[in-house]
Amino acid sequence: MINRPILIAGLVGPLLLSVGCSGGSSASEDAGAPEGADASAGPGLSEVLLLGDSVAAGQALPMAEAFDASGVEFVSEASDGGGNVVGPFSEKNWEELPDRIADADPDLVVYQVTTYDWGTADEQREGYGKLLTTVTDQGADLVFVTMPPIKPDDFYRPHMDQLERTSEIAGQVADSSGDARLLDAGEVWGDEYQRARDGEPDRSEDGIHTCPQGAARFTQWLLEELSDAYPGFTPAEPDEWADTGWSADERFKGC
Repeated sequence: MINRPILIAGLVGPLLLSVGCSGGSSASEDAGAPEGADASAGPGLSEVLLLGDSVAAGQALPMAEAFDASGVEFVSEASDGGGNVVGPFSEKNWEELPDRIADADPDLVVYQVTTYDWGTADEQREGYGKLLTTVTDQGADLVFVTMPPIKPDDFYRPHMDQLERTSEIAGQVADSSGDARLLDAGEVWGDEYQRARDGEPDRSEDGIHTCPQGAARFTQWLLEELSDAYPGFTPAEPDEWADTGWSADERFKGC
């Protein structure tokens, strides 16, 4: 990967990441709980569990640094080629998912809708409902996050109609519970796949995954959304987590 600064624009603001640079100090070394955080101001966060596919796994890299810098434990169970709760591979995933959620013992589970969430509307509703029940039975809250828009290839093209209704169905399931909500990440990605923003790669050229700039913009957006829902949670500033070396990870291909 070429060493170059990329501008993280939009919600994050003008923030520079040195891609491929590992010289920055790690968040785990330099940051603890943020100053001024007052748990009495409202509910906070102690541990967040991320579920999703390989798209979410890439975004988990800056998320891990950002939550650590914010004094919150973070666990990613996002997985390549699956991670879904409905559609292909979900049956195998469900063999282990309840135990993984129990072992993590989070107070919040974030499920980014995956590119494999295919199925009929009833199948999608059943899968999301099963996830909601599994999470709430563990005493945790659930946040559904919409997936980034993709540029479908021959593999995905037959399933786009099914993927396009996932947001509506996940929202219906979330609305049925006081322990769940849907966050629409369209504010980050827009309505269509966009390769570059402000002259820098935001999404992988494969049409599916994110680049470091996009992953960082998403992370900052998510932390801000969660701070609204959990007033006791104070996100760390981006300069505490954005340049800690994660952007050089080999997972960011096609950037």
